[in-house]
Amino acid sequence: QVQLVESGGGLVQTGGSLRLSCAASTSIFTINAMDWYRRAPGKQRELVAAITSGGSTNYADSVKGRFTISKDNAKNTVYLQMNSLKREDTAVYYCTADVGGTWYWGRGTQVTVSS
Repeated sequence: QVQLVESGGGLVQTGGSLRLSCAASTSIFTINAMDWYRRAPGKQRELVAAITSGGSTNYADSVKGRFTISKDNAKNTVYLQMNSLKREDTAVYYCTADVGGTWYWGRGTQVTVSS
């Protein structure tokens, strides 16, 4: 069983920044890909950013140029740097990881952007 623990969420003003972290309980080298999703109130879950074991990244159009996904192999941790935050970025952010074809999910961290 792989555990993922998100942290770094909080309350921030429009235009501000936050960095989310997702720490995995297994070696990151066993993980094929890690993604960040979010779910805003009343909306469907949305893929925000993804990173593969080789370091390739992909972003939702709504966050391109503002969010950056990265990983620290030594810490088994993936990050989501969020800049120029907008009110519509308010959501619970979830980390998920593909380990041997099985996807594991964290419990999420709340991000609230206020004007």
